[in-house]
Amino acid sequence: MELFHNVNVDWLGKKWYFLGFSLIFSTAGIISMAMHYAKIGSPLPLGVDFKGGTQVQVRFENPPDIAQIRKAMDSAGVQGFTVVNIDQAAYHEVLISLPEASSEAANDQGRQQVVTALREHYNNPFNDNGVKVDTVGATVGHQLERQAALATLYSLLGMLVYLWFRFQLIYGVAAVVACFHDTLITVGAFALADREISLTVIAAILTLVGYSMNDTIVVFDRIRENLRLSRREPLPDLVNRSINQTLSRTVLTSGLTFLTVLSLFVFGGQVLRGFSFALVIGILIGTYSSIAVASPMLVAYQEWRARSGKAAVLPAARRSKV
Repeated sequence: MELFHNVNVDWLGKKWYFLGFSLIFSTAGIISMAMHYAKIGSPLPLGVDFKGGTQVQVRFENPPDIAQIRKAMDSAGVQGFTVVNIDQAAYHEVLISLPEASSEAANDQGRQQVVTALREHYNNPFNDNGVKVDTVGATVGHQLERQAALATLYSLLGMLVYLWFRFQLIYGVAAVVACFHDTLITVGAFALADREISLTVIAAILTLVGYSMNDTIVVFDRIRENLRLSRREPLPDLVNRSINQTLSRTVLTSGLTFLTVLSLFVFGGQVLRGFSFALVIGILIGTYSSIAVASPMLVAYQEWRARSGKAAVLPAARRSKV
C-alpha cells in the first residue's frame, strides 16, 4: 500500500530548519535537567525504583477522595508523600509514595503510619488484603540507575558495530547519533514535564532505540540501493529521492504505531502513564530523526571529504546473485 505517489520533497534543503528544531528541544531538555540537578541533586525526577523509598498501593471499597487522603497524611505527620489515582477509577486504587528511609524498620514504620492514618481519618474502610507495599533501598536504587544507563549505552554500541559491518562506519555513526538525539529529547521531555523516570520508562526508551534504528536502516538501505543504480546522481538528490520513496512506509508504520501508543497514554491509566508518555514522544522524534538527522549526516560526511580532497564514496548495495 502506498499513500504518496511521485513525492518530490527537498528534505536536505530544509536541514537548517531541522537543525534549529533539534537544537531548541535538546537545549530546553538539557536546561531543565540542569535545573533539576541544582534543585534535587539529580538531573531527572527519579521514581522509587531509582531513588529508593516506599510505595503503598491501597484499594478502597468505595471511590477514594484524594484531597481527604492528603489531609489524613498531613494530620498523621507523614512527610514527603505523594498521592495519585492508579488504573481505572472503578478499581478505587491510589498509590501513596514515601521517600527513602534510613533503615528497614523506618520503612515499615512509614508503611504502618500510612495505613493507620487512613483508618483513622478516612471514612471508607479497606481490607488488609487491599494494601500492597513495595520498598526499594537507596543502594539498590543506585545500582538500578547505573544498570539502566549501561543498558542504553550498550544497546547503542551494539547497533553501531552492527551497522559498521552491515553498511559502513559512517552509517553506524549517523544512526547512533540520531538515536542519541532521540533519547536526549525524550528524557528531556520528562524533565520538562517533571515526570518520574521508572524502570518501565527505561524499557520504553530501549524500545525506542530499536524502533528509531529500524526506521533509519530502512532509509539507509534505500540510499545504498539507489547508489548502485545511480552512481552519477548528486548525493543530496539521491538521498532526497530515497527518503521520498520510503515516505509511505514511514508514515504508515509510524502513524499506526503512534495511534496505538497514544491510546495507551490516554486510556492506559496512571501506572502506564510514564511508559506510554516516553513512547508517544519517542515515536514522533524517532521518525523525525531518521529523515532530519541521520540522512543529512551522510551528505555532510561526503561534503567534508570532498573539501578535504578525499574520495567521498558511500558503499552501494551489492548486486544480487541469481
